[in-house]
Amino acid sequence: MSTVQTELQPIEQKFMDYVKEITQLGEAIGLMGWDLRTYAPKKGVEGRSEVIATLSSKIHEMQTSDQMKEYIDTLKGQTDHEIVQKSVEECEKDYNQARKIPTAEFKEYVALQSKAESVWEEAKDKNDFEMFKPYLEKMVEFNKRFAEYWGYEKHIYNALLDNFEPGVTVDVLDEVFPAVRKSLTELLQKIQNSSVEVDASVLTGHFPKEQQQAFSLEILKRMGYDFDAGRLDETVHPFATGLNQGDVRVTTKYDESDFRTAVFGTIHEGGHALYEQNISSELAYTALQGGTSMGIHESQSLFWENFVSRTKAFWQNHYDLFLEHAPESFKEVSFEDFFAAVNEVKPSFIRIEADELTYCLHIMIRYELEKALISGEIEVGDLPELWNDKMEEYLGVRPTSNKVGVLQDVHWAGGMFGYFPSYALGYMYAAQFHNTMKSEIDVEGSIEKGDFTVIKNWLTENIHKYGKSKKPLEILEDVTGEKLNANHLVQHLSDKYSKVYQF
Repeated sequence: MSTVQTELQPIEQKFMDYVKEITQLGEAIGLMGWDLRTYAPKKGVEGRSEVIATLSSKIHEMQTSDQMKEYIDTLKGQTDHEIVQKSVEECEKDYNQARKIPTAEFKEYVALQSKAESVWEEAKDKNDFEMFKPYLEKMVEFNKRFAEYWGYEKHIYNALLDNFEPGVTVDVLDEVFPAVRKSLTELLQKIQNSSVEVDASVLTGHFPKEQQQAFSLEILKRMGYDFDAGRLDETVHPFATGLNQGDVRVTTKYDESDFRTAVFGTIHEGGHALYEQNISSELAYTALQGGTSMGIHESQSLFWENFVSRTKAFWQNHYDLFLEHAPESFKEVSFEDFFAAVNEVKPSFIRIEADELTYCLHIMIRYELEKALISGEIEVGDLPELWNDKMEEYLGVRPTSNKVGVLQDVHWAGGMFGYFPSYALGYMYAAQFHNTMKSEIDVEGSIEKGDFTVIKNWLTENIHKYGKSKKPLEILEDVTGEKLNANHLVQHLSDKYSKVYQF
């Protein structure tokens, strides 16, 4: 991150101080959100939701104030300081978007988000879609209304996509996703026709949470995660949250009958956290702090999860460490059987537990359903049946309950419509980054040695440090010299699974 090294003018300093106050309020909201999803008592949810709504309304008021408009009008195109200029551009986008939503309506929406997440958690636990349905209906209506406020070209869903992946539209997704789906289903067919059988049952069996946690903590340290600037906690649905660059937290979910949920989930969230921890300190408390898009963010988590921790080189180096923490029964499993089991391809109900190959199919199902919800083609009440039908069509499995079907993800409870495509896009970005990285550094050699420093440094220099100062597709093209190219992902999966399943 390079900036013009000039002293801020008084008006520039006032603007940056104003933005800093907004980001500090955001940090307080982030901390309360983390608490709600980890340790907050149930009886505190409603009160906490109101506090979050109040603080969010304050941010909304500041983002849309006459004072903000004055700063934008005064400084846009009139400053030589790169960070100030790009912060103005970011604030102008927020201003134009937030200004179109009435403050009272926004406050009502934020309160609904917190309550809906809490209800979703209970509804999932009880397998009760009807309990969650009225909250989801309100969420959908709010998002449809907001999309109309913001305006859009061609498809209403584009207004929501832009919140998470600027530059990507329905036209792009409807061209790329079907082509990738065709390639993945063809690969899946080859695997299912293969004579090689992978026995993943060798990975199951009682594996105490404390031992899983100890192994996960060690892997996070080796990845370069700074525990002086973060922590690992337990939650229902894993996430990472960057409160500030000195406080980036990771959460995971433990399954004592299948360690893969926690171990790979922790590595995935650790990838998100490394991004946040290594953004240039010059961007702290500016409008440019944080990741540039959810797709680029997901590229980092999926890079560490799939292009590092699911490789043979990774497990050749870390298998002995794993056995130190694993129950005695795992010592009877050969390395080859263990590695094959870790990379088993088996269509399943749960997205966060999906194998590398079928993962994108889960995302495409969600994309198609939420796009149809927002456009009014389907109703919330249609979701359980349509979800199950699409799972059966794309993955060949039909959920046995809503708990492992339509209720499994927290995103809709949080109003995150337009977010899901970022998971698949992030996987495609990760494959492109990996392809370029291999031509510049010895990726496999670094993984074999268990020293990820050169990989982490490459990601920091090419992606992390820029925060939001570069747009997502700008980063993709600057790093790889290409626009979005899903062929790298398809080639990666083909190369990998042709070896595992010998076809």
